[in-house]
Amino acid sequence: MPRPPLDGLIDDLYYLEGTPPYPRLTLPPMPAALLIVNLGAPFRIRGGNDIATAEYADGCVITTPTRAFEFRYPRPTRSVGVHVKPWGLAPFLPMPAAELRDRPVTLEQVWGRPAVAELRDRLATADGPHAMLTLLEEELRRRLSETTGLGLVRHTSGVIAATSGAVPIGDLRTAAGVSSTHLAQRFKELVGVTPKRLARTYRFAATVFAIDPARPVDWGALASGAGYFDQAHFGHEFRAFTGLTPTRYVEVRRRFLREHPGHVIDGWSLPAD
Repeated sequence: MPRPPLDGLIDDLYYLEGTPPYPRLTLPPMPAALLIVNLGAPFRIRGGNDIATAEYADGCVITTPTRAFEFRYPRPTRSVGVHVKPWGLAPFLPMPAAELRDRPVTLEQVWGRPAVAELRDRLATADGPHAMLTLLEEELRRRLSETTGLGLVRHTSGVIAATSGAVPIGDLRTAAGVSSTHLAQRFKELVGVTPKRLARTYRFAATVFAIDPARPVDWGALASGAGYFDQAHFGHEFRAFTGLTPTRYVEVRRRFLREHPGHVIDGWSLPAD
């Protein structure tokens, strides 16, 4: 967990090393962003059905997505990364987050080749994972910049998160004392998506985490409890976010649990094969 002030932007920093459970993994959209510094062989990412798979040698930056993306880890893999709150990347980006929506970019494209090469060298020669995460945290603190509108977006996003996306967007605009156009524009600049889209993602994430794949699922109760109009609406959202029907999603989750029980990346990633 990062220290203040990064704790208002970042959920956690992590170290990952080992052999991935599957050659290809699907990551459904979630209300979070991601920054990875790669220290091993290149990995490959496809950021959407209409985007070709690309190779990432130095690492990548992924703003809050709206579609599932496919991740191919090398075997073995080694990296350090940051799970970022939806608004948390904005102080570290030289461009509006909307320009990167559903289009992962290399870390070099964000911070420049010399700076990233130096950072990777320092991480690779650090004395163990704890030292590596401390070094990365210090780099982020050094790069932290003032960002116009961040307080507004952070507070509004916090309300959306606290209600699992169930709050009416009009109430957010009224409470913030700004126009809907202004609020949407700030969200696009700092999160990459509108408040409405972020609320959809929070609701979907809360619904998925409410599923226990080891037990029978009452889909009607789950859809109703999450605030979906009906099961048809629920099923449409599931396919939009994962490319799978709800029942197929649970089958794939059960496969992961069966083949790799207790794996560190189980819970959100899905086998793509």
